[in-house]
Amino acid sequence: MRLVHLADLHLGFRQYQRLTPTGVNQREADVARTFARAIDRTIALAPDLVVIAGDVFHVVRPPNPAILHAFRQFMRLQVALPNTVVVMVAGNHDAPRTAETGSILKLFTECGVRVIDGAAERIALPEFDASVLAVPDVPGHVRPVLAPDPSARYNVLLLHGEVEGMLRGVASAERAAVEIPRADLRAPEWDYIALGHYHVYREVEPNAFYAGSIDYTSFDAWGERRDERDLGIPGKGIVERDLATERHVFHPLEASRALVDLAPVEGAGLGARELDAAVRAAVDGVPGGIEEKIVRLRAVDVPRHVAREMDHKALREYKRRALHFQFETVRPEVARIAAGGSPGRRPSLADVVREKLATRLLPGEVPRDAFVSLGLKYLAE
Repeated sequence: MRLVHLADLHLGFRQYQRLTPTGVNQREADVARTFARAIDRTIALAPDLVVIAGDVFHVVRPPNPAILHAFRQFMRLQVALPNTVVVMVAGNHDAPRTAETGSILKLFTECGVRVIDGAAERIALPEFDASVLAVPDVPGHVRPVLAPDPSARYNVLLLHGEVEGMLRGVASAERAAVEIPRADLRAPEWDYIALGHYHVYREVEPNAFYAGSIDYTSFDAWGERRDERDLGIPGKGIVERDLATERHVFHPLEASRALVDLAPVEGAGLGARELDAAVRAAVDGVPGGIEEKIVRLRAVDVPRHVAREMDHKALREYKRRALHFQFETVRPEVARIAAGGSPGRRPSLADVVREKLATRLLPGEVPRDAFVSLGLKYLAE
């Protein structure tokens, strides 16, 4: 018995202000295109079972084009693989906060998908002598004991949630409602555990994996790229698992949009014009150029006055050429010395805000002093 494991589709994800010629947010269109590629690959693999581990949509009330696209893709999967069972659980992005709101995921039952968006359910698959325990990430529901069905030959646990220790440092807005001690998975008792929520492909146990998201749709895409580099993961993809032989394959998906995280520019000792030249060299060194890519460049050890005097017209031109150009300056660390052993005065919140606003990149027509004053006024209010 073979399965394909997908997770964290985040259809309807929107980012930046660039639109397609038809008026759709460009990143939303990118993610939709990646999902179509994931369905293409799944159809080519022709598994017996497809499990989707939550966060099908990015928000509880997704935009209509995202709903329509998802319906067409799941219908395409059902027509191409009529004998393949598809099981989907809700993730924290899919789950409404009130019962009356309801979940859009039930729509996909019309495509033959078995949708679990409330209490956990055990799904018997007698045609494969298999069982799937499907556990969505839904606030207010009690997580069941994660035990397999002893009467089934193959047992799969499908779960959207956070295994302890996996998401250190992740913003609270991205945290799951379900948090599971690793021991509670009872991994040795299962043939496979298909996890969703963590956006990077990752082994938790030899038979338990996060498939990762299919595209870069979190608050910290650059952190995902760092984790992928550290783990030697080629990018986003889907998982194929043979339950009989334990053959396991991660299938990378072609990225719909290039993310380029450039090596930081060292700004210590550079004047504004020298820093401009270093930034220009970094941008010009991107293979194929920065056009329509998502690019980040950090300049470290840059004093505030140097950042202010940079060529902001050139920076705006980089932003025009790329889909998104994120330029950050990091000021040198200042050693605080306090006489007599006194710890010294910590900067106030107003001090921090003033310094941040004073170094933020602005359009040339925006007066810096007025911008800072307005920000401090809002803070006071």
